[in-house]
Amino acid sequence: MNISNPDRLAADSGWLFADLLAPALADRDFEVTIGGPSPVGDSRALHAAVPAQGTKYRARFTNDVGRLSSLIDNVKPDVVVANQIENAPAIRAAIVESGSSALLAGYCHYLPFYGDHKGIHLDPSLSDGGLGNAVLLTFFSGLSICDRIMVHSTVAAEWVTALAPRFGLDLSDRLRIVPPPRDPRLVRTHIERPEKPIGIYNHRLYEHYGTGRFVALARQVTAATPAAIRVMDLFGARRAGRASLDSSPDRYRAALAGLPRTEVVSDHGERNLYRSNLAGSLFGFAPFRPSCPWSMSVIDCQGMGLPVIAPRMGWMERHISTDLLFDSPAAAVDIVRRLIADAGFWAAQSDTARESTSLLTPDRVADLYTEALS
Repeated sequence: MNISNPDRLAADSGWLFADLLAPALADRDFEVTIGGPSPVGDSRALHAAVPAQGTKYRARFTNDVGRLSSLIDNVKPDVVVANQIENAPAIRAAIVESGSSALLAGYCHYLPFYGDHKGIHLDPSLSDGGLGNAVLLTFFSGLSICDRIMVHSTVAAEWVTALAPRFGLDLSDRLRIVPPPRDPRLVRTHIERPEKPIGIYNHRLYEHYGTGRFVALARQVTAATPAAIRVMDLFGARRAGRASLDSSPDRYRAALAGLPRTEVVSDHGERNLYRSNLAGSLFGFAPFRPSCPWSMSVIDCQGMGLPVIAPRMGWMERHISTDLLFDSPAAAVDIVRRLIADAGFWAAQSDTARESTSLLTPDRVADLYTEALS
């Protein structure tokens, strides 16, 4: 498991996934070993130290088959799950060198492409210096060698199966849908409508998340409605290697902080403080990210009973209530106005949001995960 944010684990979706899932697997008497730079919180899950890669490209193109082979020799797994699909060929080579009969599964935490009504497109966040096609080839090379493949959602499954034939692959018998679990710490059963109309944006501030479009929307929302905007700074200070590849979070953090009635806050990696910021908000914003096959941050809001307004794109178009989807900034502003002015509408959307996460408990996801590996 690669961890892209070892200094802020609470902001790393891959680590959060493992941290939430490991206890449910241990409860089912699975012996779990996390191979990565950081252990998970449940001490029943063993930890084998594997260094973190410093950048998104090193995570995809750097492999040490010898180290992996030694790890497999020591752990003697029945199943190996590659959480960075591009590493799957190296892991398969290590399995072969070790003489292991372990099943190799891959979990697609991040797709380097996305689909829309115009076709399939490379994810621009992985295309620096023309690397997009190389990343895509490496990704499908990884899929080709996996015995089982897990993706977040039906949207992700559709994108993968649409592109697989171009690489001579038929993945239909290996592909399983296993969504990430919701965080039980971010679920409310009794919800009181906040007095202050605050909309929260709890997503990464990268360019490819559509943050520039959100800056423009936040400006319009604060100009046309009484809403205030709360932006979660999930990263804090970023490592030099990552900042040199993409400095957009720093630019957008400054731009958002300069807007009227807009605050940029940090939870300092503390889940209780993150929960408090969500609980004090009236609604949430989804990102303008067309390549989004799932959003754990959207699920965080919904589990807390926050209606989430979203652009009509990607996974959001399937998951979010149709009354909260918009096709233009003006339509988004109208939805914000209605959530503020119509308490009944807000209450109904709050209930719908919370219910939409009801099947995402760690226990149920653990069942889907183990079924996918069978």
